[in-house]
This record gives sequence, C-alpha cells and structure tokens, in this order.
Amino acid sequence: MDENQEQPQLQAINELGSSIIETQRGTIHVLTIVGQIEGHQVLPPTSKSTKYEHVMPLLATVEESDQIDGLLVLLNTVGGDIEAGLGIAELISSMSKPTVSLVLGGGHSIGVPLAVSAKQSFIAPSAAMTIHPVRLNGLVIGVPQTFYYFERIQERIIQFVTANSRVKRDVFTKLMLQTGELAADVGSVIYGEEAVELGLIDEIGGLSAALERLHGMIDERKNK
Repeated sequence: MDENQEQPQLQAINELGSSIIETQRGTIHVLTIVGQIEGHQVLPPTSKSTKYEHVMPLLATVEESDQIDGLLVLLNTVGGDIEAGLGIAELISSMSKPTVSLVLGGGHSIGVPLAVSAKQSFIAPSAAMTIHPVRLNGLVIGVPQTFYYFERIQERIIQFVTANSRVKRDVFTKLMLQTGELAADVGSVIYGEEAVELGLIDEIGGLSAALERLHGMIDERKNK
C-alpha cells in the first residue's frame, strides 16, 4: 500500500472506526461500534460515540462495493439511541454479503440487536450483554399513550432479536423484565457462554475465529 492509499485508510480508522483488510482470500471491511450509539441528539465531545449518520452510508457502500467481500462488526458498546441502533441493525441484517459480529467487552442494551444482526455472531468469553426494558431520558408525559409507545418500541426490539437469533421469545422477555439482578434497574446481565447457551449469540470465540468464519462464508459465496 503506497502513501496515497494509506492516508485515507488512517483517516477512516480515526474518524469512523473502520478499516479494510485485503488478503488473498478476500477483502473485509471492519466496522467498530463503540461507546454510545449517537442518535438525533449530539453527545458531549468527552463521550465516546458511534454516529449513525456515518455508519449508515458506510454500510450501503460496503453492500454495493465490488471490491469488498464481507463485513466484520466489532462491538463494545453501552447502548444508546434506540432508533439509531435499530436502524443500523436492520441495515446489517438486510445485507446480502457475508457478515460476522464479535462482542468484545460489552454489547449492552441496543447493542444486543446490533450483535445478532450479522449472519453469524461471536462473543468473547469475558464479554457481557445487558438486556433491559426500554428507557427514555428527559420529559415523559404520564399518559396511557406514553406507555403504549414504550410497549411498541419494546416489541420491535423483541421481534428483531428473536428473528435474528435462536433465543426463544419467552426466554428473552423474561431476561428483559427480570427483577432483583440489577441494583437500580430491571433486566439481566449475561456473559459469553450463557449468551450462547440461550441461543442469543451463535458461538464463543475471538478475532481469529470470527475472521475464519467470515472467510469461509466469503468462499462459499464465491463458489456459488
């Protein structure tokens, strides 16, 4: 890679948290989703965030590019804006190219749909995932319509997660509404092996396992 090619690559890593891996087996775009998922409200500059207006067009580019064979999503997120997170997750799940996700550290809150959105999902043994009901910050009007709105958003999340993983609806709902586990909240925290046992994540593994699976999926697609 010459200097002219290297500069845009370094800029993409610094600004978007993405990079491209080129090998004889294929070209992989690596997308990192870290910190908070930023939605319509801009987060303070001191917050580590993933901006949906950067990620969405990037995913469209990956899908349409003749040079890119697959997508690896690296996740370490505390969650964030529900609709922005769901929007990114829907884009990943609707891609025709091979996609693999890897949860490292944490895939909390709206990070759960993001983790299951790929065609194959991995989680590190030490990684954690927090599953809890929908929460909104700021002014909340105490009328029945507000609670109905909460229920509808929650249903969208449940439907997406159960459609894109092997977890049973009743099991996921129970984890979401569990009391007594989180000190100041309703919900559950699960770790690597438990996430796989529940069917939420496909496999335990790290970077090499995720890359090997992605290359295998790319090879299968090329041979069809």
